[in-house]
Amino acid sequence: MHFISESITNITLFIALYFEVFLLITYFEHAAQNKKAIKSDDTPKRYPSVSIIVPVWNEEKTVLKTIFSLLDLNYPKNKLSIIIVDDGSIDNTWNVVQRFQNHPQVKLLKKENGGKHTALNYALEQINTELVGCLDADSFVHPEALARIVKRFEDSEIMAVTPSVRIQNVKGILGMMQNTEYIFGIFLRKVFSHLNAIYITPGPFSIFRRRVFDEIGYYRKAHNTEDMEIAMRMQKNRMKIGNVHNAFIYTVAPTSLYKLYKQRLRWTYGFLKNAFDYRDMFFKPQYGHLSFIVLPAASFSFFSTIYFFGVSIYKFIQSVVDRIVEFFTVGFSWSGFNFDFFYVNTDMVTFVSIVAVTGTIFIIVTSRGLAEEKHKFGLDSLVFLMIYTFIAPLWMTRALYNAAFSKGTKWR
Repeated sequence: MHFISESITNITLFIALYFEVFLLITYFEHAAQNKKAIKSDDTPKRYPSVSIIVPVWNEEKTVLKTIFSLLDLNYPKNKLSIIIVDDGSIDNTWNVVQRFQNHPQVKLLKKENGGKHTALNYALEQINTELVGCLDADSFVHPEALARIVKRFEDSEIMAVTPSVRIQNVKGILGMMQNTEYIFGIFLRKVFSHLNAIYITPGPFSIFRRRVFDEIGYYRKAHNTEDMEIAMRMQKNRMKIGNVHNAFIYTVAPTSLYKLYKQRLRWTYGFLKNAFDYRDMFFKPQYGHLSFIVLPAASFSFFSTIYFFGVSIYKFIQSVVDRIVEFFTVGFSWSGFNFDFFYVNTDMVTFVSIVAVTGTIFIIVTSRGLAEEKHKFGLDSLVFLMIYTFIAPLWMTRALYNAAFSKGTKWR
């Protein structure tokens, strides 16, 4: 049994290290292209008409700031429309948005509660602009974000473009942890775009060609993760999804551990269910790196995280039991707590683990450059490595249970 466990651990670590190295090599292969994109002129050659849908449900505290950030976009006013869809709010949201009732750029719609995907589709039925996007009502856009994204559409093969999402409220331990997590995500989305393997078009400001929805259909409920499902459907139909890493969107992060848990439970559950729904895309040559590298690696990281968490808990309990038995048999002893400053662990698992953690730190530092921050490993990065490792398996394990027994999640 020990041999089997050790073998699984070794294989898991080597696969994780391989994927980490693969990500870094891919990034640096395109490093010149990334620098060129940063230095290039962000001004589009033309300004196509754009509609931004803002689905709202009980968003009275943030919706005004969201709308004002859209109105402040550096984009021709006669080319930009903003559609607010109240999905049956039971707070004061509808009254709050009434101040824009006569605004030439803003259209207000109201419907019975049906979920985010129904709010998006309700607006899509009334849109005929060249481009269409979505912005969550707790997110705010950088003034240059839309122009930078639109420029990417000058490539006729691009059918959708994703932005870079940052944390608006970096406060406390949870805020610092999520800040590093989102910055890490900027790196991943940039690498995945080079591989043509983006499988999520985030709710905060992903922009699509309007004809995408005419060709492959509208949003689906998709286990309350419609942003992943629509991206997977696009990939299945061989539609190219791009990324603009300096098109920044700022979102309000959960401020309590419970809210974070509920949000990540929904995301993780949605990933598992959508990955299962699109399981026929795994290991198929026509889907390229998405099929052979990205989706398998994402699934692997999920199960390996749960595995290592389980092994750690088991070894901790085993160690406690051994100490208790030792105490009642021979009494208390300091022998189990000896420490040698000159001892170096040459165990292969330890070595690979150290290399993997070093690689993660290097990715975090590199990611900060994409996020237009200083290349550094700060306190928030340390908090991310120390805390996220222990709390992520909690929602992952619950999501796996929910997926296995068909226990769904809610949008809010």
